Amino acid sequence: MNDTPATEAALPAPALPAAPAAVNGSGERRDYRPGYEVVAERLLEYIAEARLVAGDRLPTENDLAQMLDTSRAVVREAVKILSALGRVRAHKGRGLFVADDEGMLITSRWGGFFRPVDIDHVLMLFEFRRVQEMAASSLAATRATPSELRTIEIAMQQCRQGFTERQVDVFNQADDDFHAALAAASHNAFLVSAVRDARRLQRQSSAIGIHDTLGENTLSAVEEHEAIYRAIRDGRPDEAAEATAAHLDRTLEDYRREIQRRLFG
Repeated sequence: MNDTPATEAALPAPALPAAPAAVNGSGERRDYRPGYEVVAERLLEYIAEARLVAGDRLPTENDLAQMLDTSRAVVREAVKILSALGRVRAHKGRGLFVADDEGMLITSRWGGFFRPVDIDHVLMLFEFRRVQEMAASSLAATRATPSELRTIEIAMQQCRQGFTERQVDVFNQADDDFHAALAAASHNAFLVSAVRDARRLQRQSSAIGIHDTLGENTLSAVEEHEAIYRAIRDGRPDEAAEATAAHLDRTLEDYRREIQRRLFG
């Protein structure tokens, strides 16, 4: 990835259509799309139409807000989403730049399709994850090496530590490590890739404020991780798959409730 800024600001693309205002949460519209999500799409269009490449400088947040006839706060939230996708980088004191992060989902069918706050999309994503990770944990219960079991155990313990010490970043990193280690222990490269990509999509929802705190449900996740680990450690593939399904089903309900709260208050 080239994070070196261009020496000059990129030439502006043709004027973009104004971003529609977000609905007020009263529930009249089923196809709810918050303003910052729409602005994120407009910024991707800007990058494409201006033919910007990694390292090129973007207009300031104030300039983007004027171009899109929206507020700077909305632009800032859109930038959070695009940063999570690996499409832009914000450098303090230097501005916004186009990024080319290998960690982003490079297939347009994923990145262009998924809406982080769309209930139906989140549901489909978790259905996808459920299929993948039930299979991965079942295979891990029969294939995991002692070293791989230890990696899963360490990630599980760090999740508990992050929760106990109220460290969101520690918990989130350990959560990623746990699911990645589980997939790796399946010894199936396709499952490893699928699990990784699905969790990257899920992080887009996290980037806009869903699951950015530690609460009662975080303790449930810690306990669910331990149940999955014990089933894998003890070589019980059916129990490992069932524990994984229970974990993902409960997490989906957390997302569903939070999205509905945002939509309908």
